Amino acid sequence: MTNQELGILGENMATLFLRKKGHKIRARNFRMRHLEVDIITEFEDKIHVTEVKTRQTAEIGEPWRAVTKAKQKQIIKVTDFYLKENEIELETQFDIVSIVHNTYRTDLEYIPDAFTPFV
Repeated sequence: MTNQELGILGENMATLFLRKKGHKIRARNFRMRHLEVDIITEFEDKIHVTEVKTRQTAEIGEPWRAVTKAKQKQIIKVTDFYLKENEIELETQFDIVSIVHNTYRTDLEYIPDAFTPFV
């Protein structure tokens, strides 16, 4: 499985997981120029922006650790654009779905409110 295929599989797993929790999917792979956010949902009167990280192993660390401050800054920038473009004024929460998937196991970890915009 290529990294791209693994990423698509992870996003599909995360979308299904969020739907089962009651999230309404508003957008997937929303782009602003070369930047992108994986999943945007609405749940309990909030917009949830979810970054999905999928790896075949956690040997070098859990996948969620790849959501660096620089990546968070990009996600926040794209989210601001999405909210303005769609005239949305709901509270926003940034979540992460971290997945380890290989032939032996699939572990999905949901991390709500994983980070907040920095001032």
